[in-house]
Amino acid sequence: MAEDFRKAEVFKRHGIDFCCGGNISLEQACEEKNANLDAVQAELGEIDNRQAPPEEDFNSWELDMLIDHIVGVHHVYVKKASSSIREFVNRVKMVHGMNKPNVTEISDRFDALAQELEMHMHKEEMILFPYIKQMVQAKKDGTSISPPFGTVQNPINMMLEEHDNAGNELEALQKLTEDYTPPKGACATHTVSYGQLKEFADDLMRHIHLENNILFPKAVELENTLK
Repeated sequence: MAEDFRKAEVFKRHGIDFCCGGNISLEQACEEKNANLDAVQAELGEIDNRQAPPEEDFNSWELDMLIDHIVGVHHVYVKKASSSIREFVNRVKMVHGMNKPNVTEISDRFDALAQELEMHMHKEEMILFPYIKQMVQAKKDGTSISPPFGTVQNPINMMLEEHDNAGNELEALQKLTEDYTPPKGACATHTVSYGQLKEFADDLMRHIHLENNILFPKAVELENTLK
């Protein structure tokens, strides 16, 4: 995934978590999801044979450029989309909550997730990301730098834990919405809210992947280099 994000389409198709549920072998992941290992490997191989657009080669980007992309694209999206989705899922909750308890839980869970992400992104933008950018500049200048938190691994560990929590909430929302499938006869607001939730989940998985699998490991490596 770190080398070619297009492989996300294969993992998503087979229900395999590629951002928060990593650090296990492909074989184990397929066993857990009852996916055919040979079929998954064949699909991944097909993508290897297709040339990736250079603009999507995030693994080759400088870390300061990657941070700007994460903030400018994914953080901005979360902040804008959260408000709209909250409005829709809360409206569905008010109208259908008495007859459909799951919509109440969907609304409450998303509201909590949005609040957590808001605080999470603030910590990244004010503490972790500026320090990573300072390390990038220090490497270019040939100077040293002292982190205010001992080592970059400390705030990264906190971000990873919060990413895991967000991943668990996404999984819960996926189950509550039956894979974002509106119930039969759902009104327009109900249908739109499910579409918004799916788009939000897809973006957040890509967002977390860029940090967990590319930015954070390279930040640790960069700090070790500077030491």
